[in-house]
Amino acid sequence: MKSLDDKKYWSPYLAGALSGLVLILSVWVTGKFYGTSTTFVRAAGMVEKIFDAARVARMDYFIKEVPMIDWQWMFVIGIFIGSLIAAKTSGTFTWQAVPGMWQKRFGSSVGKRAVVAFIGGVIGMFGARLADGCPSGHGLSGSVQLAVSGFVSLICFFIGGALVARIMYKGGTR
Repeated sequence: MKSLDDKKYWSPYLAGALSGLVLILSVWVTGKFYGTSTTFVRAAGMVEKIFDAARVARMDYFIKEVPMIDWQWMFVIGIFIGSLIAAKTSGTFTWQAVPGMWQKRFGSSVGKRAVVAFIGGVIGMFGARLADGCPSGHGLSGSVQLAVSGFVSLICFFIGGALVARIMYKGGTR
């Protein structure tokens, strides 16, 4: 395994600038701001259509947000591919069912990690749907427009994440 000095991390400034350019291009080309949470709900709708298309066609949410592959869906695929490329090129890519910090704090059970991750995902998606979007999408898109709500969203998102991580890992380090 490479030491920290051997790894070629991307500059956070370059990554931030590129993200900003992608956001500007997104608005310019599609007229839409960043967002990904709707994609996961639409994907669930596409899967549900396989089993009961008539039910999906009657659901108010899926009448408004038609389950389909669109620019946002492709954006999520692009995030996955870009992340994979960045991890591979930096030498940081690893397959790991249970991260080291989790293992130190909660043990090596893959099942326990999967259940907690699933529950966290359900809670996160519920909140994203309740707010009509995820905090990172609101924060990034809002801050680009210099909207106070965008900055408040980002600040709360980071503070909340830091607090939960601090509570869960008791201030642990990698």
